[in-house]
Amino acid sequence: MFCLRQVCLFTLRHYQARTLCSDLLLSQISGCTHEDEVFSLVGRNKARLSEKHVGIALNTLWQLQKKRPLLSRTSDYVRNHSEFLTLCILAENKVEHMDDEVIVDTLYSILRLKVEDHVSLAKVLVTEAWKRLERQVLPALSKFALCLYKQHRHFSPILGQVAHIVDMKLDSIQDIRILSVLMITISEVITESFRDRLLHKAEQLLEEKDEVRFNYARRILQFLQNVKLKYHPLLDKCNRIFLESASHLDIHSINHIFGLYEQLGFDSAEFRLIAKELLSEAVDDCYDPEIFAKLFFSLGPMAGSKVRERLLVTAVHMAEEFSSHQVLMILKTMQKMKCRNSHLLKKMASVLHKHLDSYHVLQLVKLTQYLVALRCQDLELFAKLKVLLLGYLKSSVIPADTAAIIRVLATLPSFQVEEMIINKAAAVLPQCRLHHLNCIATALVKWNHHGQLHWQNSSELCAKLLQKLNDCGFQRLQKANNLNLLLEELTYVNGEWFEEVLNEETLALCQRLIDQITWENVLPLSFFLIKSDHRCPALFDRIASVTVENIDKIPPSEIYFILFLFSALNYDPPDNEEFFKSCIQHLTSNLSHLETYHLVLLGHVLAMAGYFPPVLIMTIFKVSFLSKLDAQLKVLPDTVKQRVHSSLMKLNRAVCLECPEFHVPWFHEPYCQRVFHNSMSRINPQRQRIHRMLTEILGGRHYSRISVLTPYYYKIDFECVLDVNKKPLSYMAQHIPLDGVGGIHFRHDIKDEGTKALPPGAQRIALEFLNPKAFSKDYSHHLKGEPAVKKRHLEMLGYRVVQIPHFEWNSMVLSTKGEQLEYLRQQLYGIK
Repeated sequence: MFCLRQVCLFTLRHYQARTLCSDLLLSQISGCTHEDEVFSLVGRNKARLSEKHVGIALNTLWQLQKKRPLLSRTSDYVRNHSEFLTLCILAENKVEHMDDEVIVDTLYSILRLKVEDHVSLAKVLVTEAWKRLERQVLPALSKFALCLYKQHRHFSPILGQVAHIVDMKLDSIQDIRILSVLMITISEVITESFRDRLLHKAEQLLEEKDEVRFNYARRILQFLQNVKLKYHPLLDKCNRIFLESASHLDIHSINHIFGLYEQLGFDSAEFRLIAKELLSEAVDDCYDPEIFAKLFFSLGPMAGSKVRERLLVTAVHMAEEFSSHQVLMILKTMQKMKCRNSHLLKKMASVLHKHLDSYHVLQLVKLTQYLVALRCQDLELFAKLKVLLLGYLKSSVIPADTAAIIRVLATLPSFQVEEMIINKAAAVLPQCRLHHLNCIATALVKWNHHGQLHWQNSSELCAKLLQKLNDCGFQRLQKANNLNLLLEELTYVNGEWFEEVLNEETLALCQRLIDQITWENVLPLSFFLIKSDHRCPALFDRIASVTVENIDKIPPSEIYFILFLFSALNYDPPDNEEFFKSCIQHLTSNLSHLETYHLVLLGHVLAMAGYFPPVLIMTIFKVSFLSKLDAQLKVLPDTVKQRVHSSLMKLNRAVCLECPEFHVPWFHEPYCQRVFHNSMSRINPQRQRIHRMLTEILGGRHYSRISVLTPYYYKIDFECVLDVNKKPLSYMAQHIPLDGVGGIHFRHDIKDEGTKALPPGAQRIALEFLNPKAFSKDYSHHLKGEPAVKKRHLEMLGYRVVQIPHFEWNSMVLSTKGEQLEYLRQQLYGIK
């Protein structure tokens, strides 16, 4: 009995000593400040290492790497160390004894240390974590899901199970960090309804938390990009977090955010201003090619002239060091900047020769697009691109890739079309979506037009292919029964082929699917109708009614495009007043949520329809608002900048003419003079011919003027004055010159010119020739918004406006000069 007691006491003391020793070893491993310390402890204590020691050791190795700057990390050294292999073997042997969270932490650590996915330890850890999936706590579940995502298992059945667990436990998740990770990782395996629940949960948590970390917002943006959804409430909230987290922004994060914004079609002038300021400070301290390429991508399109020049000089010096991906990034940015710096372009072209073989097919397509747009002159480079693209085309089995290659081949200089290309196109046509058909048709039409089809019977083969293209397009439309899928295909479709062949059929299909129009698809439908330039009353009326019924669900920034559709095409829905009133009320109650420049665009589009909401107008024409707008315009893309400048001028003009009670001054005189001086062009032959006829009708050149600028800078084709007896008044008698600068008559003293008294009963007449752009493209030939507003404003300025539609002037009814003279006489003198 005594002996037995002695044995038990010895065993207990030995166990306690071992436990204390083990706890000490855990503390020692956790307290290491360098990887070699960890490896030294592992080497000296191999026989004593438990599953906890192994897990802590691997986690400590990652934590030590994590503390270092990205470029100073030594993951290769860690992975290649002999004791790291020891740890991996021990972990694999002890995996069944590990706690649930230790398994996930170990998997996460080795993946962050860049251990390959196919290594046996990674496989064993994934399998074991999968077995215990149902009992994982949420933090561990999110980390495991992230590991699977980093292994590119985006469609894995395991992630499907993770999604199911998240679906069951969604209401209990209160941590935005955990939710944002789970949202990204399961984004490829969720339904639309589950996606919407995740979005609303994220919205709720962002509202409830006083402080949300920058990275969580970035993950939510990544989720939106993954599911290809431009969800404004979350986008606006995330953007606000970025603006409030300026101190956490660096080149990498700014680059990532700009990339996500670009893919989501979202923009923020405020974020651009902050980013520009931060990035400009880094220009002179950027020596790493990867960091510089990101800096160039983010800062280049909004840089001022001095910073832009420094960026270009640095890019030239670094050119040889750029990787294939970085070269692509630089060329893409140069295209955005419309930068054709010949020195940098030559450098990029010379560097490209050594990188060409590393690009996959769609990268080669994009690369070719950039080089063509930048007018690269390296014919040898284009020859190599042609060979590579043709090689990919021969082996391509994906319709989207085939169409993209054919489209970009058509842009190459001096390209001779091979029969193989036509045969390849014919083979994929039945599988092509509308966008792909459009790409192939565009290429074929160009080649045929420029005579680049040289083999025997090429014209006949091309004609047959075009007919097959048309048939495939019609068949695809006839099979369509889902409006959302149709609108998704139509997003990237444009050009003459679609307009001439499929546009009317597509509009008819949209009318057949009219019951599927909802508040969620009125925006893409409006985009398509704006692009098609057709007035379709049934569709317009449905859009108006759906908008009014669901006005609170539609983001204010999207209302602009819906309003633009009605204003630009000059269409009044049945409940016109209610429609515009609902939109205006929704906008004016959300002014603070809209970009500064969006307000200007909204003001202009409403003015075009004859609406001038006082709150909006007075906001726009405050000095503080205009100062803020000036600052933001400096960082916006040139196309947006020009549109906003033009819209502000037109809004200023409309308010001065139609709402004098607002007391807004006309302050666009210098802008208008600059624009008209820069856009002067010769008067076209048709207008010269009409002017000669006017001279003949009125009895001399001194009775009419051509290309006249009115007060507020409307340009009219012809002007004349008729007295009370409808006799023409001579401009020479009024001491008004007939020859203006560059063929245009400027009125330098607008006030005097606009109020200059005419003889009693006399009339100033503006005669306008309206080309096809002034009318919708449907058979109604309805006058569009801009020319209708111009007519309204000219009448306010005292003109009688005579409009000559192109379809009347060029009709068979007016086929002779005599008939045209009589038509002009009737229009001029108001003869019925």
